[in-house]
Parts: sequence; C-alpha cells; structure tokens
Amino acid sequence: MIFIAAKFRVLPEYADRWPEIAGEFTRATRAEPGCLWFDWSRSVEDPEEYVLVEAFRDDEAGAAHVGSEHFRQAQRTLPAHLAETPRIVNTTIPQDDWSLLGEMTVDRA
Repeated sequence: MIFIAAKFRVLPEYADRWPEIAGEFTRATRAEPGCLWFDWSRSVEDPEEYVLVEAFRDDEAGAAHVGSEHFRQAQRTLPAHLAETPRIVNTTIPQDDWSLLGEMTVDRA
C-alpha cells in the first residue's frame, strides 16, 4: 500500500473551520475505490496544524487519486487557506492495513 502522512499549517483565521473547508475533498477521496483511509487529526501542540494520514491500495489507486477532479479542485482551492506548503512523508509498504502495536497489548479479559 501507499502510506502518506502530511502536515498542513492552516492560516489562523481558518484553523477552526479546516475540517469543513477540506470536507468535500475528504468525502470524495474516501469514496475512491482504492482509498484505504483518509484521516485528519489536529495537533494537540499547535492548533493551526492538521495531520493527514492516508493510504491507498497500490500505485494505480494513488495515481487515480492524484488524477481525480476532486484532487485538482483541492489544488486550486485549499492553498489559499494554508500558511505554508504542506510537508509530506510518502512511502510504499508491504501491508494493507494497520498492524497491532504489540508493545502495548491490551488484555481486557
């Protein structure tokens, strides 16, 4: 799978509304057949930073995402709300879902 983590620094005046601003793009991406997940989180240390964790089934799904109309629309509209160019880690890993964190196994039995 293609695994991506990206940090978005949002202008202060848009920080509280970022989920709404990115909402259409988020919904459209989650509906893509090759999207495994597309999840936003807000930094607990910096309220103007959002972290996007996303995964796509394979290179074909990643290419379909980047080639989609909703991606092109996001390229046109989202940067106006950002303080800087987002930072990204993008890699391909040999799995297709989250693994369990064995060092913190929860046994509720």
